Amino acid sequence: MNIKEKAFTTINDHFQALASKKILPGKISEKNYNYEFEVVSKNSKIKVQVYFGKKGVKTILQGNKSDPLYSEIYSLLFDQHNLDLPVQQLDEPNEYIGTDESGKGDFFGPLVVGGVFVDEKTNAELNNINVRDSKAIDDNSIGILSKKILSIVKDDYDVILISPEKYNQLYEKFKNLNSLLDWCHSKVIENILEKVNCKTVITDKFSNKNLGIQSKTKYFNVKFIQTPKAERYTAVAAASILARNKFNQWFIKHSTSKYRLSKGASDVVSKQAREIFENYGEVELKKIAKLHFKTYQNIKKS
Repeated sequence: MNIKEKAFTTINDHFQALASKKILPGKISEKNYNYEFEVVSKNSKIKVQVYFGKKGVKTILQGNKSDPLYSEIYSLLFDQHNLDLPVQQLDEPNEYIGTDESGKGDFFGPLVVGGVFVDEKTNAELNNINVRDSKAIDDNSIGILSKKILSIVKDDYDVILISPEKYNQLYEKFKNLNSLLDWCHSKVIENILEKVNCKTVITDKFSNKNLGIQSKTKYFNVKFIQTPKAERYTAVAAASILARNKFNQWFIKHSTSKYRLSKGASDVVSKQAREIFENYGEVELKKIAKLHFKTYQNIKKS
């Protein structure tokens, strides 16, 4: 991945991190030396910029630092997600479980969490087919790689898909996306640990809290590692591909003759959501969308 591709991955990570917290960013645009988008709310306007150059990738936040919106965005992008801070380098274990999710920043569609167990043999085989972070792979290649991954890891994986309807019910219960992610990741890990004897789990650090599974006596001897940019580890990258493939399959199935659905939380998505709401009603929208997003709240207000 070149420096420009890394910058786009970073700006997309920022976009999804804000969208998942009901902060609706504008469209990502490309400039000469950076990617950027704006967040506009009432009298506030904050610009998120990701520069690419000889010194690497750097995120800049522009706006009034005394503005509550600026503080909220800064906290999400720098404090919680640590996207611009040095990443702790960890030696990849000989065998471990890696988990990752897809869909948390998309208004339409499910939340999907995948998990993969690897040992030295399967790790090497996955590297040989160039398994990497799903965000750097086009959808067609995702489908091809997913089949190859399953042929290598056999039954040593798990994927759970939380449909939008179920997601909305769970969100009402947990009242927080990170708590919901904790539950989903923990469930996938539990399912894999029922199949394999593994002492290490690596997952992305989506919050400042430890996975809830750690409190369970049954897994007291399992080491849980939560780290930013965990997709650099083979099993996590493989899990991200399996999760993304299942997410893509949902979109293919639910883009019907009545309407097509777009990924993300852009202006295009907002327009599609409004059209579905007006033509087919709130009940239909609840079947295909995550209702805690600002997209839904804005439609309800208008």
